[in-house]
Amino acid sequence: MWALRRASTPLRNHGYRVRTSYVFGKLEVPYFGEGNIAGFGTTATLSGRFISFERNNLATWPSSGIYISSHGLSTQAGAENSGEEDNVEDGFSELDETHPTTRSEISDDDENVVDDGTQNELDLPEGETELAEKISRKWVPSELNEAIWNAPALSVTSALDKWVSEGHELSRDDISSTMFGLRKRRMFGKALQFSEWLEASGQLEFNEADYASHLDLIAKVQGLHKAETYIAKIPNSFRGEAVYRTLLANYVLANDVKKAEEVFNRMKDLEFPTTTFAYDQMLILYKRIDRRRIADILLLMEKENVKPRPFTYKILIDAKGLSNDISGMEQVVDTMKAEGIKLDVDTLLLLAKHYVLGGLKDKAMPILKATEEVNSKGSRWPCRYLLPLYGELQMEDEVRRLWEICEPNPHVEECMAAIVAWGKLKNIQEAERIFDRVVKTWKRLSTKHYSTMIKVYGDSKMLTKGKELVNQMAKSGCRIDPMIWDAVVKLYVEAGEVEKADSFLFKAVKQYGMKPLFDSYRTLMVHYARKGDVHNSEKIFHKIRQSGYPTHFGQFVTLVQAYLNAKTPAYGMRERMMADNVFPNKALAGKLAQLDSFRQTAVSDLLD
Repeated sequence: MWALRRASTPLRNHGYRVRTSYVFGKLEVPYFGEGNIAGFGTTATLSGRFISFERNNLATWPSSGIYISSHGLSTQAGAENSGEEDNVEDGFSELDETHPTTRSEISDDDENVVDDGTQNELDLPEGETELAEKISRKWVPSELNEAIWNAPALSVTSALDKWVSEGHELSRDDISSTMFGLRKRRMFGKALQFSEWLEASGQLEFNEADYASHLDLIAKVQGLHKAETYIAKIPNSFRGEAVYRTLLANYVLANDVKKAEEVFNRMKDLEFPTTTFAYDQMLILYKRIDRRRIADILLLMEKENVKPRPFTYKILIDAKGLSNDISGMEQVVDTMKAEGIKLDVDTLLLLAKHYVLGGLKDKAMPILKATEEVNSKGSRWPCRYLLPLYGELQMEDEVRRLWEICEPNPHVEECMAAIVAWGKLKNIQEAERIFDRVVKTWKRLSTKHYSTMIKVYGDSKMLTKGKELVNQMAKSGCRIDPMIWDAVVKLYVEAGEVEKADSFLFKAVKQYGMKPLFDSYRTLMVHYARKGDVHNSEKIFHKIRQSGYPTHFGQFVTLVQAYLNAKTPAYGMRERMMADNVFPNKALAGKLAQLDSFRQTAVSDLLD
């Protein structure tokens, strides 16, 4: 474990505030909310460093464990490190990987979303990975599934009452299969109505897993506050670790550090057995929010003798890759091998992604070929990840070769991957040809499919075509939701129209009443900061907070950069950071010192 922690932590000489008391609990389910960790999302990088802990503190920790403060494992002000991590332009790099879901972003329009049967589309809080995969392989829609799918959005209860009145019986297997199908198609609103009907009608005697599933659906449809309130309604005998692990996963999905840490500690207070899942959740959270905190989780795992899972290693590989610490990433892989863990296709794809994004073609190519060899007798699903990577490497022949494998009978996600790949190759005509095929083949597409093509236009600065596609999408009846807003914001920004992007987002929020994706704000704030536009940088900073997203270290990095580029002092910045429990590291402290040089003195006022 010590070797893993050394290989997996990206900082040096940080003093961490760790309070003594209790530690966490048991969770043993896959975290599908994270999505496929080998996916293509973030390219922001930080530079990696080792951490050395003040290990003498361990002597004062009681045997009962360690408590993570709800204020976070915050670094002490002025803690030493190389400071290179703040060379990223935005500082809050990876929050675009997974966005919190608001009630308004989920409706039963999701029943029309194209699904090609991939496991990565699932979000099952209570199922084991192997069981979910087994169900997925054998699952076919039942008559009950069809009845619920075809019911009007708010009439699921009536459809179910009719189903039972016609003499149909419901077994637990029927219910599990139906719920699986609803989740598979992301019909969370109808799934919640189904679960409520089961509980109210007495058709199913709820166990802990059923209550956990119900809690998860409430979180997705009605919000996390309602989900937390629902826990009090669960009978004490069923208010176990499955319930709390589900709540924890949803807070992690929402990037709510304070609440996630509260649940994390509450699980230990309730004396649940300690397993890897809760630690993995916090690693995922800190990977997105503040990678400096990862080392503390690994230290806690070592203290509690919690053995990392293969998925734990994937999180650490991804964190090191996102930090542009390739040697550290490779050390994590070496540790995996030393533990006898075989690198599966997911892990190979993850490594390949970071080699590609790091510009290391020579290292990426053997991994890409190894991925194809490992999967040579299996399905062709890696194509959807390999296509964009080959596109990023500007390897047109490889893109064409893989697309020819898929083209005769492609899944929709293979089509989207090919569109991304051809977009990276600037072959817009080929990307458009495939997208036209998608539109004609799958009559109702989700916003993620349209946003993919809009982003291709944005990368090529084709503003007019992007706007035309948004209009086409609206005419087709597809919702103009925050994912599309994000694509349009980036479309304007890539065309150099930052103010228009800002205006568009403001109007969209006002018209539709939905919460923008964090990354939409991030994009605007980064570009305003580059221009030294302090007024608009502060405005976006305020909107981030107003929208309910947590304020953290990276946002202050960007804000400070705006003041630096404007060559103007930022009075009270340190106090603002302290109020948000954000502590500058060496690099940010250096930038704050630079801002001090812009301060006006009494003499300089006279000279002016």
